[in-house]
Amino acid sequence: MPAITAVPVGRVAFVGAGPGQADLITLRGAQRLAQAAVVLSDALVDPALRELAPQARWLHVGKRGYADSTGQEAINALLIKCARDVGPAGLVVRLKGGDPSIFGRLEEELQAMAAAGVACEVVPGVTAALAAAASAQRPLTRRGVGRSVSFATAMTASGTPDAGTCGHADTEVFYMAGKQLGALSRKLVRAGWSGDTAVCVVSRAGWPDELSSDHTVAGLGQATMLHTGRPTVIVVGAGAQALNPVESPVVEKDCAPWTAALNT
Repeated sequence: MPAITAVPVGRVAFVGAGPGQADLITLRGAQRLAQAAVVLSDALVDPALRELAPQARWLHVGKRGYADSTGQEAINALLIKCARDVGPAGLVVRLKGGDPSIFGRLEEELQAMAAAGVACEVVPGVTAALAAAASAQRPLTRRGVGRSVSFATAMTASGTPDAGTCGHADTEVFYMAGKQLGALSRKLVRAGWSGDTAVCVVSRAGWPDELSSDHTVAGLGQATMLHTGRPTVIVVGAGAQALNPVESPVVEKDCAPWTAALNT
C-alpha cells in the first residue's frame, strides 16, 4: 500500500476588522492583511481595507440577518481549500467585522481548521459594543453602579429576540436587534428590567453616519424608525445613562475632519 503524503498547507489568521471605518483595525490586523495571499471577508467590512492587501485575492463570504448569506459549512470548506492552495508559506486571512470572538462564529471555524490540520492565529479587533460606547460617550462601566457588563445577541436561530440573560449584569449590550426593538423591549420587561431603565441605541457605530438615541426600556420600540436598516447595538442599564442630562437625544457625528487630520 503506498504511503499517504500529507499535503502542506498554509496558515489562517482570523482578523478583527473593527466595527466601522478601515482605520479602526489594529496594527497587527493591518500587518496580516499585507501578508495575505487570500482574504475571506465579512459583509460589513470597510471596502477601503482592500488597500491594505492589494496583492491578495478577495473573496466575499458575508453573513447578514434576514438576507442572503454564505453558509457556515461552505465558509469552513473554502478556508481549508484556500489554506491548501497557498502552500506552506502562504497566509489566508479570514477578515471578520468587529472582534472575531464576539458573535463571529469563530468557534466553528477554529474547530474546522483544527480538524483539517491548519495552523491558526486570532487577531483581536474592536467590537461594536465598544465602538458604540465611544460614539455615544457612555462608558459601559461606572464607578459604584456599573461593575459588570454582558454581551448578548438578540438574534437567535429561530429568528426571535432573546433577553434571557437580562438582570445578570449592571450594563447589558445587545447585538443584532435593529429589526426587533419592540419585541426586545417587551422581553426586557418580562426579564425583570424596569420600564424606566435607560437605553442607548447606536447604529452604524464607527462610521461617519453613526447615530445614537436615548430611550427607556418601555419606549425602546420608538427607536425603530430612526435606526431601521442599520446595524444596531442596544445598551441597557448603567452604561446607557447620559453623563450630561441635557444632552441631545439624537447624536450624529461627522468624523471626516478627524480622519483627514490623521491621514495628513
